Amino acid sequence: MIVNEQTTGNNKTMSSYLAPLVKQIPPSGIRKFFDLVGDNKDIITLGVGEPDFVTPWHMREACVYSLERGMTSYTSNAGMPKLREAISSYLDTQFDTKYDPKDEIIVTVGGSEAIDLALRALIVPGDEILIPEPSYVAYSPIASIGGGIPVGVETYAKDQFKVTAEALEASITPKSKVVILCYPSNPTGAIMTYEDWLPIAEVIKKHDLIVIADEIYAELTYNQKHVSFASIPDMKDRTILVSGFSKAFAMTGWRIGYMCGHPELIAAMLKIHQYTVMCAPAMGQVAALEALTNGLGEKDRMVESYNQRRRLIVQGFRDIGLDCHEPQGAFYAFPSIQKTGLSSDLFAERLLTENKVAAVPGNVFGPQGEGFLRCSYATSVSQLSEALERIGNFVYKVQKEG
Repeated sequence: MIVNEQTTGNNKTMSSYLAPLVKQIPPSGIRKFFDLVGDNKDIITLGVGEPDFVTPWHMREACVYSLERGMTSYTSNAGMPKLREAISSYLDTQFDTKYDPKDEIIVTVGGSEAIDLALRALIVPGDEILIPEPSYVAYSPIASIGGGIPVGVETYAKDQFKVTAEALEASITPKSKVVILCYPSNPTGAIMTYEDWLPIAEVIKKHDLIVIADEIYAELTYNQKHVSFASIPDMKDRTILVSGFSKAFAMTGWRIGYMCGHPELIAAMLKIHQYTVMCAPAMGQVAALEALTNGLGEKDRMVESYNQRRRLIVQGFRDIGLDCHEPQGAFYAFPSIQKTGLSSDLFAERLLTENKVAAVPGNVFGPQGEGFLRCSYATSVSQLSEALERIGNFVYKVQKEG
């Protein structure tokens, strides 16, 4: 029992009761930055990775109907059997990855829970977790909470931010155990082709590593179809595939994801899932089932809209004079702001305060992100056009200062 500090006279602060590891973890660089935005209506936000579309009507209607029928109880811990069957069929048809819905799939509370489950089930304190950078901000903190040691693997704009076998090999030590691969990439929009994956797979086999493949943006590719790492020869059994409905189906707030893998790994992760969240929300699972059953057309239309915006923003940055590799997936552009002479933090802060555009400084995604800016193009064409004009004005002003 924690008693009032004033009555004990021990002069301890409340934070002294916290685990040191938790105190050392910084808050999300994305959320911390966008707290500055607040409710300012004059600011154009290119920051949070969320579709600007509302979940399609018939998916919402399926949820409402399930509530009217009283479907408010727990589901199976692993998720509704019909949804797992639909996920299995969808992955087989779309990405050539086959999973048994009975014992190789868990429906989770978003993809984030799936990543957490995988790392908690795999990590022994001291294990090294290899993470290509720039990377999604949550990987390193989750690995650290589990007792792991996150190790960045450098990627570069000159390589279109693809992870290379040479960089991965150079980062491996006897303590290396898990590799997290996020392609299409948040924050860079990079993708990996079948040919890109083959040498990575050889390194994985050589060093007997396990892969967590975060493929939440798998549907959001623009010039070629996504290649799942689990579909590469000999990689399925050593890959935990993570995905969900948030990005492609505009269902971020529903918090429905899933993970797929070898039955022995899935069984271990299911135990953690049982004791923490029990099951994903039933009504969200109903909406997800409707998405896979009748929502693929809406998904394709949203992807085409993102593609139009992708071309607009990339050309816009280049017209401004900022180097920007062409993202082939997700809904982020990652322009270089190095020519301005400003750090990522300072560029983003001044852009926000002086020209009312919010974007994420690249360094929050790891050291390799310094000198870049993450801009989500999951917003309207009119907003993107106005944001580009404001960014162009800001860059011109900074260059004049120099």
